[in-house]
Amino acid sequence: MKILIEGVTYPIEELQKIFDDPKFYKQNGFEGAVTSVGYYHSFEKNSLVFMLPKVFMKDGTDTIFGCTTEELINLIDQVSVKHKAQYNWVRQLSVYFYNSLIEFRKRYSDTSIIHETETFELNTNLGDKEYSFLDFLLSFVNFYKKNKQQILFKHIEFVSNQAKKPKWEKTIRKSLPILANGKTPIYIEITNKKKIVNTEEELLTYFFSILNHLNKEHHLNLKIDKSFNLIKGQQFDRLCENGISKLKKIKYRYFNDTLKKMYVLCELYFSQFDKSSIRKKKEDFLAISNYNLVFEDMVDKLFSDELNTVEVEGVTIDKLKNNDDGKIIDHIYDYQSLIDTSDIFYIGDSKYYKSDSVAGKVSKYKQFTYAKNVIQYNIDLLNKKHTTYTKDVKYRDHITEGYNITPNFFVYGFIDDVTDYDSHSITKKGNIIPSYHFEDRLFDRDTLFVHQYKINFLYVLKSYTTFNSNEITTFRKEVKETFRNNFLKFFNDSTECKFEFFESTLEKEKYSDFVENNFRKLNGKCYCTIDNRLILAKHIEDASLDSLLVNFIKTGDLE
Repeated sequence: MKILIEGVTYPIEELQKIFDDPKFYKQNGFEGAVTSVGYYHSFEKNSLVFMLPKVFMKDGTDTIFGCTTEELINLIDQVSVKHKAQYNWVRQLSVYFYNSLIEFRKRYSDTSIIHETETFELNTNLGDKEYSFLDFLLSFVNFYKKNKQQILFKHIEFVSNQAKKPKWEKTIRKSLPILANGKTPIYIEITNKKKIVNTEEELLTYFFSILNHLNKEHHLNLKIDKSFNLIKGQQFDRLCENGISKLKKIKYRYFNDTLKKMYVLCELYFSQFDKSSIRKKKEDFLAISNYNLVFEDMVDKLFSDELNTVEVEGVTIDKLKNNDDGKIIDHIYDYQSLIDTSDIFYIGDSKYYKSDSVAGKVSKYKQFTYAKNVIQYNIDLLNKKHTTYTKDVKYRDHITEGYNITPNFFVYGFIDDVTDYDSHSITKKGNIIPSYHFEDRLFDRDTLFVHQYKINFLYVLKSYTTFNSNEITTFRKEVKETFRNNFLKFFNDSTECKFEFFESTLEKEKYSDFVENNFRKLNGKCYCTIDNRLILAKHIEDASLDSLLVNFIKTGDLE
């Protein structure tokens, strides 16, 4: 198995040895940069390759695996690393990573996920009902690990039952026993005159010969019991060529479910070498050249896959993700607003970078555009029918003409521990990004703040294919509370957000007159909540409101 990383340059000779086709990399002189993310296998070159996302890169040529990109290529082919910590992540990562590509291909058939404005290309020569070499490999390993004790027991049982009139002196002299519990000797090969034909032995020999070959070729580190007969070397090569015909001769011997599954696995493997098959492939692959789409879908499934199906004016939240100007929102969900019990849309954007990178200016401006489009959609509803998306969603207050605060966030994938697939490790990353036309108007539609978070990429990878609905629900509840609490913490720190909050002491009936008489000073600075509290957000450098504070009491916090 070889491991490459997207965007990294390698010697062109190395890439030509690995790939039959140059479509997975872009050549530049004597080097080539890997342009795809995915899985590749060449039957002729016997190369099994993973092209991992760039999130596995650190600075320069260092990877998150504790080695350079040059060392990583053949890391698994080195016997010396078999028992090192670096080796333990290989099979687990390969399974989750491969399954994520399969899951994305399944979800891609749903037109609600991929949009016309996106440039999408998932390259594969595998049909919906076809298997890749990796499927074979993982199936053999999983079957063996699940059934090895049962198979070995039946094998030893047969050997014991055929011992009629054994010659113990010759048996002890010529064979080595297995010590059960370190004390009791069990002889696998017993010397005797009468031999009994084992109808299962031929199938076991084929299966374990294939498994032994895969074990050595791809360094699976499996321990295969020495009591099984194995076909190796040139004999195994000849077996591959005529394995299908040999299997057909013994097909009707087996009725046990375990043996029938073993037969199917052998048949699938030998079919790769069947010269009579017109469907024989030289390679199989599943790769994508814009992996950011996969990452966005993985995060979206985790955050907001079960979108609100409420339809207003022919629009649901899912459709709301596709803006009229062609912009597509990665993640959006409705949750409790920051200032009262009403709901507001939380708008997020996935950032597919290297583990240590942050968003640039273009990403920041795009996010502000996303938020303004969502606000405008809700205001359009309000203008048309004096309603909102749902009765709990409130964007604009008719008394103050102020706008509710719209929370925004970035989500970056990162990897700190290559063995951790179970902790989301969501933590704040970088500074809060502000945008405004008037710095002292918090309740203005153009005043926005973007929080930045990083999430364990391996957790997202695993959750994409293995998490159940309860685990997803628990995650969403925890994260939504975390995001809201962090926004509250930000606004409740006047030195950071630069605002202080006050609540009006006036009677509710006097709100309208008070706001109208002082509209010039209060525009964008106050908001009437769903529970009829008039909130004033005073910028710490704004002295124009001092004369009005006699009608307010300082609350000390936002909510």
